[in-house]
Amino acid sequence: MKEKRWLLAAEQEENARQLAGELHLGKLTARVLAARGFTSREEAAGFLTRSEVGIHDPFLLKDMDKAVAEIRSAIKQGVKIAVYGDYDVDGVTATCILVQQLKKMGAECLYYIPDRQGEGYGLNVGAIQSLYDQGCRLLITVDSGITAQEEAAFAARLGLRLIITDHHECKETLPAAVAVVNPRRADSQYPFRELAGVGVAFKLICALEDQRDIGALLREYADVVAIGTIADVMPLIGENRVIVSYGLEYLRNTQNAGLKALMQKLGLDVKPLTSNSVSFVMAPRINAAGRMGGAVCAARMFLTEDPQEAGDLAEHLCQLNHQRQEEENEIYEQILAHIQAQPELIRGKTLVLWGDDWHNGVIGIVSSRLADRYGLPCVLISMSGDSGKGSGRSIKGFNLYAAMEKNAAFLEKYGGHELAVGVTIRRENLEALRRGLEEYAQQMQTEEIVPCIGVDCQVAPEELTMKEVRDLGVMEPFGMGNPQPVFLMRDAIAEEITPISHDRHIRLHLRKNGRDFQTFVFGMGAKSCRFVEGDLLDLVFSAEMNRYRGAETVQLVAKDVRWARREQEADQTAIESYQRFFGGQSISQEEAQLLTPTREDLVAVFRHIKANGEDGCLILAGETLYRKVRHEARACGKMNLGKLLVCLDIFQECGIFSYGRQDGELMIRLENYQGKADVNGSSVLKRLLTILKG
Repeated sequence: MKEKRWLLAAEQEENARQLAGELHLGKLTARVLAARGFTSREEAAGFLTRSEVGIHDPFLLKDMDKAVAEIRSAIKQGVKIAVYGDYDVDGVTATCILVQQLKKMGAECLYYIPDRQGEGYGLNVGAIQSLYDQGCRLLITVDSGITAQEEAAFAARLGLRLIITDHHECKETLPAAVAVVNPRRADSQYPFRELAGVGVAFKLICALEDQRDIGALLREYADVVAIGTIADVMPLIGENRVIVSYGLEYLRNTQNAGLKALMQKLGLDVKPLTSNSVSFVMAPRINAAGRMGGAVCAARMFLTEDPQEAGDLAEHLCQLNHQRQEEENEIYEQILAHIQAQPELIRGKTLVLWGDDWHNGVIGIVSSRLADRYGLPCVLISMSGDSGKGSGRSIKGFNLYAAMEKNAAFLEKYGGHELAVGVTIRRENLEALRRGLEEYAQQMQTEEIVPCIGVDCQVAPEELTMKEVRDLGVMEPFGMGNPQPVFLMRDAIAEEITPISHDRHIRLHLRKNGRDFQTFVFGMGAKSCRFVEGDLLDLVFSAEMNRYRGAETVQLVAKDVRWARREQEADQTAIESYQRFFGGQSISQEEAQLLTPTREDLVAVFRHIKANGEDGCLILAGETLYRKVRHEARACGKMNLGKLLVCLDIFQECGIFSYGRQDGELMIRLENYQGKADVNGSSVLKRLLTILKG
C-alpha cells in the first residue's frame, strides 16, 4: 500500500486572529477558514451564511423554459407522463420529488427505475418501448439521459416526447430532445455547475412553481433533495450548501413517512443530524435497494403516505443493506487473496480486474475500497458469458472518464465522470482495456500517483476542547468541496489498541501532554494494525463530539496514522547501518552497538516468531515485528529494525529460520532444526563483536 501524502496548509495566524475576532468564531474554526483561503470578513461571512438568496433563478438553466412549457401543455392535454430515474440515491430521490410534484399539478404520471443487474444505467430501448405501450407520450429523465443519443432517436421514432434532466458530463453532441436541462452543458450560463441530479429535478420543480416562494418549496422538498445531494458526493458549496443546510434542518421534523420510518429504524430520530449521518448511515440503506436489484422498494418508501408500509419498507432496506455488505466483503476478500498471490497486479499505475458473476451492485464499492487501499485507479468488471459490466473509481489527479474516452474502442458503452465510471465490455477486449488504461496512465502521469490528505492545521491536545470542537459546527454541512476539518497531531502515545465491530476497526487510546483521546481508525482491524501499544504516533484526524448516556466528550476519527517522524528517522538510521554492514562496508563502533543483539534480544525474537507463526510461517512488516518484540520483552528496550534483521541473519545462518523480504514485509519460515543452536558461532555475530572491540 502506498503511504498517503499529508498536505499541511500554510498557517495563517494573523488572518485567523482577525476572523475569530470579527466574526466571533472559535480559534480552531478561524484557523481552518484561514487555511482554506478566506482572507476577509466578507468572504468568510458569505461562505458561512446559508440564505435563500443563494438559490438561483431556475430559468437561467438552458432549455428550462422549453421543459416547463412542454410539461404544462402535457398536463393540460391529459397526456400520460413517465419519469425515468436511476437506481442510486440521487436518481431515486430525483424520481420521487418530480413524481410528487407532477401529481400535485394533476398529471397522470408513473415512474420507471431500471434494474441495475438486468438493464444497467441509463435509458434503454426496451424500457422506452414498454412505457410507450403503457400509453406514455412524454418521458422525463432525471439523473440520466445526457449521453442517450440512440435511445432519444428511438423515442422520437415512436412519437414519444422527451425531456432530459441530468447533471453528468455532456458529450460534444447532445441527444435530440424537446429540452435538455443540464448545468454542465457547454453552452450553459447557469452560475452553479455542481447540482446533483435531484438538484436539477428540484430546479425543474422551482420553475414549474415559479409563482411560489422559494422558502415554501425548500420546506416541501429540501429534506429529500439534501439526501440525494449528499449521497451523490456533490460539492457542498454554493447552491448545494444552501439546499443541504435547509434540508438537514427540515429532516428532523420531516413529513415524509418513509424518511421518518427509516430514521427511527436507524436511531437517527434522537441524534443530531449531519451530512455524515446521511452519508454513512442513511444513504447506504437507500442505495442497497438499487445495488441488490430493488430500487423500486426505495422509491416506494419515499412516496408512500402509509406509516405501516413505510416501516416495512425501511426494514426491508436495512435487510438489503446487510446482504449488500456480505456480498461486498466476499468479493473484496477474494480480490485481496488474488492480489496477494499475484503482487505484480498492483505494481503498475492502474488496477483492472474481472471475475465471473461478481454482483454488479457492489463492485463499485469494492472498487472504491481497493482504490483507497492501494492508491490506484481501479476498475472491476463482472463477467457474464461473453459480456461484462464494470465499475471504476479513481483517485484525485487521475481522470478516469478521460481514460475511458481514450480507450472507447474497447468498450460497448461507458459513462461517468473524473472519479467514477461505469462500462460495458466484451470479454475479448478485457486485456486490451487493461493495457490501454495502463499505457494512458504511464503517458499522462509523469510522477507517481499518490493519494493525498489535505490537513488544515497542526494542533496541540489542549486546543481540542469541547467548546472549540462544538464551534466547528458553524461550517456544516460538511462534504465534498467543504470537507470536515482535518487536523494533525504529532507524538501521541498509543496507550491501548482495542478491536471493535468484530475486528473490522480499532479504537486507539491516545495520550499526549496529559490529555487522553479515544480515536477510531475505521477499516483497520487489530490483525492488520501495524502499531503496538507504547508506540509514538503521528495522526491526521477529524474531531467531533461523542454523546453517550448523557455525557459528552471529544473523540477523534483518524484519516491516517503513522509512526512519529522521530520513530521513522530512527528506523531509517538503523536500516542504513544494517545495509552498510550487510553489504560488507565498514561501520562505526556506534553503528555496531546499534546492531549487535544481546542474548535476551535473540531469545525474545525467537519466542515471538515461534509463538505467532502460522503453519511454521510468519509474514509481517519488520517495523511492526521489532516493536512487538520490544513491547513484549522489557529487556529488549533497545531493539530496532537493524538489530531485528541481524537476529534473523543469525538464526538463518544457524538453520533455525529462513527469511526473505517482499513488498515491505518479512516472510519468515521455521526450519526443521534439531538440537541446540550455537548462535555464538555465527559469523555475523562475530563480525559485529570484532567491530565493537575495535
